[in-house]
Amino acid sequence: MNVLAGIDIGGTKCAVCLGATGGAESEGIRLIDRVAFPTNGEPDAILSRLAEELERLLAKHGFSSPDAVGVSCGGPLDSRRGLALSPPNLPGWDRIDVLKPFRQRFGVPVALQNDANACALAEWKWGAGRGAANVVFLTFGTGMGAGLILSGRLHTGTNDMAGEIGHVRLEPDGPVGYGKAGSFEGYCSGAGIAQLAREAAAERLARGEAVAFCPRERDIPSVTALAVAEAAHAGDELAREIYRFVGRQLGRGLAILVDMLNPERIVIGSIYARQRELLESAMTEALASEGLSLSLSACRIVPAELNERVGDYAGLSVAEEARIANL
Repeated sequence: MNVLAGIDIGGTKCAVCLGATGGAESEGIRLIDRVAFPTNGEPDAILSRLAEELERLLAKHGFSSPDAVGVSCGGPLDSRRGLALSPPNLPGWDRIDVLKPFRQRFGVPVALQNDANACALAEWKWGAGRGAANVVFLTFGTGMGAGLILSGRLHTGTNDMAGEIGHVRLEPDGPVGYGKAGSFEGYCSGAGIAQLAREAAAERLARGEAVAFCPRERDIPSVTALAVAEAAHAGDELAREIYRFVGRQLGRGLAILVDMLNPERIVIGSIYARQRELLESAMTEALASEGLSLSLSACRIVPAELNERVGDYAGLSVAEEARIANL
């Protein structure tokens, strides 16, 4: 049995997870335990606490050390040197060595990947990407990022910037995502859906029309993608049209990935996995219109399987890669 430690460093919370591979579950992984806490304080203090929490989990379950440690963290970063390079959701984390505390304390293989890459590894190893050599994982959550598995290997690019599909502009103008109006992230993210819904609500309310997900003008700033989805499931036509429009833009973005990368599988997490019913039909129609038919015939679009636990599996998958690389 191999004991793996997964570390998830996020903008609002951090988590430490223990998992095991081998033994009776040689084809998968068993989650052993997990602890989480808010991302408050200086980077050194947070990293020190993560290492301490890992020590406590190991002792609790009778392990002296993990076989490897994997860290999942928002980018940009330098995975080869283990550095966080001022991620937008982690102010003050400028050229912070996130691997040093674990390397010094445990003396085992350690590795770092950005969260989209780590999630791609996890879905490829243990989720919806199992058995495929060419897999694209899309986050489709607060933002839109991609992790790429190409020819059976994680592809990170020259300096860890491969897969930034959210920055691609789909329209000359539109909701802002990844700092760019009309971008893929601007349309296909929780923040982007909220922007579209707020604009639509403002127009309807100004005409004196009722809006199911936003009863009053003062409610406009608090509209969320979830509120729009709930209204859509309840039958509200405006909410359903917003999601159909997002589905069409999703299909256009996917066509770029299909045409350029020719993947076997595209795994989409978070909002797509939860709101597939609202998005799939329009997405499929746009994808068929925009993508190369031969490439489309070889590719399946599927929801993520690891769902809300993908952050735990993400760090563990990075640890497993580090363990294998050091055999």
